[in-house]
Amino acid sequence: MNLKVLVVDDSGLARRTMRQILESAGHQVAEATDGISALEQFYVEKPDVVMLDLVMKGMYGLDVLNKLRELDPAVKVIVVSADIQTSSQDMVRDAGGIAFVNKPFDRQDILTALDRTAGRTA
Repeated sequence: MNLKVLVVDDSGLARRTMRQILESAGHQVAEATDGISALEQFYVEKPDVVMLDLVMKGMYGLDVLNKLRELDPAVKVIVVSADIQTSSQDMVRDAGGIAFVNKPFDRQDILTALDRTAGRTA
C-alpha cells in the first residue's frame, strides 16, 4: 500500500533519512521543517499519515498534534522522537497519536509503525 506521508522534523538529516526509508518502500513524501509549515502542508497535501517530531523550534510537537486533530479528527500521526520518557509517550497517546517511534530510528521501526498505523482507523 503506497501512502502519502508528511514528515515533520526540524532536523534536515532526520527528514532526509526518513524520506529515503519511505520512498524506498514506495511511499510519497512531503516535508515540513516546523509546526506552522506542517499545518500548511497538511492542509495542502492531505497526507495519509503524519510523522511528527516532538521537540522543534517554534511549536512543540504536541501542539502541532492537537492542531492537526482540530483540522481532521481522523488524522493518523506517528510521533518520532528522541524523548524516551514514558510520560511523553502517554501524552502523545492521550492527544491522539497512534504510534511512537524512538530516535535514533531504523528502517524497520519506521515501516512497522507505518504499516500498523495505515491499517488502523482513527
